[in-house]
Amino acid sequence: MPQMFSRGSRAGRPGGRRPGRWATRGPISSALWLCILVIYPVSALLFRLRYRHGERIPVRGPVLLVVNHVSVLDPLACARLVFDHGRIPHFLAKEAVFRGPAGTILRSAGQIPVARYSSAARGSLDAAEEDLRAGGLVVIYPEGSVTRDPGWWPMRARTGAAHLALTTDAVVLPVAQWGPQRVHDYHAEKLHLRVRTPTDHLVGEPIDLSARRAEVRAGRPLDGELLREVTDLMMSRVRDQLAELRGEPAPATFHPGPGQDRPHGVPGSAA
Repeated sequence: MPQMFSRGSRAGRPGGRRPGRWATRGPISSALWLCILVIYPVSALLFRLRYRHGERIPVRGPVLLVVNHVSVLDPLACARLVFDHGRIPHFLAKEAVFRGPAGTILRSAGQIPVARYSSAARGSLDAAEEDLRAGGLVVIYPEGSVTRDPGWWPMRARTGAAHLALTTDAVVLPVAQWGPQRVHDYHAEKLHLRVRTPTDHLVGEPIDLSARRAEVRAGRPLDGELLREVTDLMMSRVRDQLAELRGEPAPATFHPGPGQDRPHGVPGSAA
């Protein structure tokens, strides 16, 4: 079983304790408090959350979490992963979630709507990039929707996450998760209301993109070849970590995703 990491683990400051979680989260808006008041009890009821190497999430500065997508409930579990390690998560989420009063609250809480598969998706990337430049933590699901792989392995991802990784100085962390699909099975379109379903997260080592970022700063265009290379690198790390969580070998290739004929610059989102 994955190892749990408790508060007070050493990280972030050489020779010192990890700063208190409330100190590193910063100001919390009233809209964000409303989200927390919903997410905490619901996630505590649905999931028995277990974190492995959560201390790898920096307590300050820009962070891009690249996560596999197994359930529509993923954001609940992943929000807890981030919040429990002293940060505020900002998700790229499909635009449909931002309708009505709930959408107003989500926008006020710093979440980022994505008009998927359209030219307007570029604005979502700009908003996420601005958030990272301001030192925020952005969570992205590069697959763009729940995986269609029959075995729940990551499918071929879109390249929006690679764009953010190459145009900012964010720490890029691959995160594998396993468990939310047992509560909501997207493939079977069934909700299994179970209490405290084991749900695991494995935070990987930061991905070193310094050489590729230097090429971009030197004038290399963000063309399809570069974006695909970085996307596959990130998702390969996530896939390997998922294999570690599951204790079984991962497939050598990615399952094709829906709408793969669409432009690959469209960012992934919480779906």
